[in-house]
Amino acid sequence: MVNSLSKAVIKLTTGLTPISVGTKFFPTDSMQNEYVELFNYTQTILFELEKADINSESIQSNLIRDIGAENIPAEFNFYEIKPAENKIEEYALVSNIVMGSDRYFYVELPNPSNLINIFVKIIENEKGEIVEKSSTELVAKMLSKNDAIRVAIELIGIGLERGVEVISAVGMTGAASIERSINYRQNLGNFPGVAFTKLGGEYALVFEGPFKLSKSKPSEFQNYLFVDLIDSTGYTSKHGKTQLVDLMTNIKYFIESECGGELEGYREGGDDFIARFPSKDLAIRAGLDAAWFALDNDAKIRAGVGRSRREAGERAQLVDNLGSSSPLSLVVFELANGLYAYNVPSEFTRTLINLFENEKQKLIGVFAFVFIITYLLSVLGLGAFSFITIIIALVYALVA
Repeated sequence: MVNSLSKAVIKLTTGLTPISVGTKFFPTDSMQNEYVELFNYTQTILFELEKADINSESIQSNLIRDIGAENIPAEFNFYEIKPAENKIEEYALVSNIVMGSDRYFYVELPNPSNLINIFVKIIENEKGEIVEKSSTELVAKMLSKNDAIRVAIELIGIGLERGVEVISAVGMTGAASIERSINYRQNLGNFPGVAFTKLGGEYALVFEGPFKLSKSKPSEFQNYLFVDLIDSTGYTSKHGKTQLVDLMTNIKYFIESECGGELEGYREGGDDFIARFPSKDLAIRAGLDAAWFALDNDAKIRAGVGRSRREAGERAQLVDNLGSSSPLSLVVFELANGLYAYNVPSEFTRTLINLFENEKQKLIGVFAFVFIITYLLSVLGLGAFSFITIIIALVYALVA
């Protein structure tokens, strides 16, 4: 969250609506702790550019788009077990970014069957990893939630062809997927289907009769990140061409080695590139890392995440059309059917935010000092010099 004073100042200087400053996410390992510290140290701001309308209909529509209509049969029932809240929770977003989109899914057969071994081969062919297996159950790990749901639908279809009712559920962990399967049975019964979460709500796809799909495959759209250095000419004039090359090379290396990105069309010494990722959370994380690293090197980037190269580039270009007082270092991405962005603010903006968020007593003292001294100067007929008091107070606040 962000307090009202910080929100007013941020909105005044950027023309954008902030959802949060930093993060309230609680880390549980060293990697998560590193990211949470970066979010909070840099006072990274989450902006809402276009508000998402989160409801059962939009979640179903987005699911079909992300899974691919060709991977879902024409006849199915979509159930809302628990509705999602119509708002974006920043800590849930951070959780997805730092914990990754790897998803586990649980598959259960009503009776022991060799079908379970067929399922294992299909999952492994889809680059999944079998975690546990018995004659009636298995837990597998997939690259993303969408892949897990897509493969679960394929397995359910194979089961229905053979008269076997397969129940599946997707979760952040193996235990969570099993628990979601239990909730599915309690709420909907023993019908073949797959349960999953989207934006805090719980949903399920239920299939009443056999269906035949063509070979299930990931949606044509991938996950792309477009990165462009803001005012590279000015940066080169100030720091030199060598430092520009070093900056972009280091960002490129990190994206390839740590984020699983594959760069396309990168020119040595250039100021922009596009990279492809196996999941959206990795693309957003890479954009954030690039923005944080650029800030540490006195630079700003504009970045966009999209399902195609063009979409990623268009979102990066949105930075140029925002009514902020200066170019913002932004990472723009879609969430549900809305548009959001992370901003790594400048040193001056971070200082102001820190005052409003964490140094309220100091801020009150500064205003009291200005008021009292200005009043005394006015009484002494020296009111024209009151502006000096304001300058002294601002210098003290920034330095202290």
